[in-house]
Amino acid sequence: MDPTPGLLRRLSPAALVLAMVSTLFVVAQLPEVSAADRASLVSRYAFRELPIALPPGLPQRTVREVNPKYRHIRAWISSVGAAIAVNDLDGGGRPNDLCLVDTRSDAAIVTPAPDSGDSYPPFVLDPAPLPTGATISPMGCVPGDFNRDGWHDLLVYYWGRTPVLFLHRAQAGPLSMRSFLPTELIPGPTSPSGGYHGKLWNTNAVAVADFDGDGGPDIGVFNYFPDTAVLDPQGQPIVQMNHSMSRAQNAGGAHVLRWTGADATSVRFEEQVAIDPAFATGWTLGASSADLDGDLLPELYLANDFGNDRFFHNTSTPGRIRFELAEGSRGPLDPKSLVVGHDSFKGMSIEFGDLAGTGRFDMFVSNITSSWGLEESNMVWRNDAADPEDARRRMADGEAPFRNQAAKMNMAWIGWGWDAKMADFDNSGQVALVQAVGFVKGKINRFNWLQELAMTNDLLLREPDMWPKAEPGDDISGSQPFAFWVREDGEKFVDISADLGMTDTTPSRGIAVADTNGDGRQDFAVARQWGPPVYYRNTGTTQGDFLGLRLHRPVTTGTPGGPIGTPAYGAVAKVTMADGSTRVAQLDGGGGHSGKRSFDVFFGLGQSGGKPVAVELCWRSLDGATHRQRLDLAAGWHDIMLTDKAQEVPSR
Repeated sequence: MDPTPGLLRRLSPAALVLAMVSTLFVVAQLPEVSAADRASLVSRYAFRELPIALPPGLPQRTVREVNPKYRHIRAWISSVGAAIAVNDLDGGGRPNDLCLVDTRSDAAIVTPAPDSGDSYPPFVLDPAPLPTGATISPMGCVPGDFNRDGWHDLLVYYWGRTPVLFLHRAQAGPLSMRSFLPTELIPGPTSPSGGYHGKLWNTNAVAVADFDGDGGPDIGVFNYFPDTAVLDPQGQPIVQMNHSMSRAQNAGGAHVLRWTGADATSVRFEEQVAIDPAFATGWTLGASSADLDGDLLPELYLANDFGNDRFFHNTSTPGRIRFELAEGSRGPLDPKSLVVGHDSFKGMSIEFGDLAGTGRFDMFVSNITSSWGLEESNMVWRNDAADPEDARRRMADGEAPFRNQAAKMNMAWIGWGWDAKMADFDNSGQVALVQAVGFVKGKINRFNWLQELAMTNDLLLREPDMWPKAEPGDDISGSQPFAFWVREDGEKFVDISADLGMTDTTPSRGIAVADTNGDGRQDFAVARQWGPPVYYRNTGTTQGDFLGLRLHRPVTTGTPGGPIGTPAYGAVAKVTMADGSTRVAQLDGGGGHSGKRSFDVFFGLGQSGGKPVAVELCWRSLDGATHRQRLDLAAGWHDIMLTDKAQEVPSR
């Protein structure tokens, strides 16, 4: 009897399984761009890498001193703090000044943007005579006009103390430490010894916007560790870690500060319970806001490490800030973690922008997506509201109007993600996205220990002694270059950072974007963790037309002869492109992880043919009243004063 049929029957299940596995392997492959298409995409962009000047003689540390309970994981504890922001700090009319945090020196530094026409010696922002100490480290810098005199101040936030406001002294000329007056954001007790005895905030995210619509810049401060001495090597052993890898709620918490008034030398805030405490204690690494329903009250998103991100509908009234939780709706095929507010991922940053080019604000959230390590997913939350009224109705019902499209758009996986910023770097009318990547750089791969930690019982995680070591020399996703995502012809994006020569593997943290020399091409800067910051001058030669808006409101303090006006926080601009489609952008008061863009509102127009551009502006005047007006503007830069009407004014 021929044994062949029996053999075939025995082998057929294995053959079927192999066929299924092979098919799934092919289907699961990430899409690749052809060499010709990639070359075409790359040809649209060009950047020149430039060093950023730093003060001489600063320390060059490689790790922080930490609480004794954290010593065996001090590389992990030392993994954040590099930050960078760009804005017009000297009142010269261009955002060509940088405020950065260099972790190697534990210093907040002001320095001119390279090759931008500004020149002064870089200097350290010293909070003296306010109390400070070796157990306090800066974590970020947020430019803003907090006393509404037209001059941009600096808010520096820390681990180990409450933030400090460096108020601009309203003096023209080259910047120096004498240009700023250090003041406490949160007044605290004084000590004859000069030491700090205030609240031990450990802040990693700040968002600035007019949350209640009264015309003042409010501040959201979102703390990571609980209020303990994280960086004190002599500190009490009462510190803790997150009590879960997927639902941690034992962090430092949210503090929402409502602006109540200011003069030349002080700003007054009151803290309000704006968020239900049940949703306000996540381990927040990123925060940002944008108006989705057209009422000019910006919604708020918190990117939380070790658990659920949170999205809030803004229901504030003048004098009372209030955010109500809204969550995504889950379909039958939606994984839980790909629904707004239900994820168990490690939210690292949040960016609002018109990523899809639909005239609506989408959201991009960085997560940990390291292959063979912890492979979660970035989130591209596509705004699926039909219009602002639909968004308002759904958010009022507790629904966040977003669907995750990260995999569909090929942006789901890149590495250990951090700050992200959208910008149109080739003026094509389609934004790109720069994403900071990388965690702890060393020589010994410790990701297997991290995987063991991720599978540990949550009851053990709170105790630092239960964490595997992460010390200098250990590596966890430490050799990942930052990503430069650009859009293909369809909806998919592709990372072309290597093609552009952006291959440095030092872990990056903050991204700052601005046109620092006013040539109509947006540049960007990158803060690196335990490495020098770097600046990328846009030298592209295939640029389309652009529209740049500097949106001001009248100053309310200070003396005449200073800057044109104070930033119109939360003002929204919508432009109509040559093909009839629309794009939207806002005056961003500051959000994300540790990078802050300039206050300019910038649109690439493609080839507009020299025709005027239809622009719809929506804003609140200083009394909180809402306004809407259409303007027809030529391509280029425009200074617009916003009162009860929008009027172009000469630049200074």
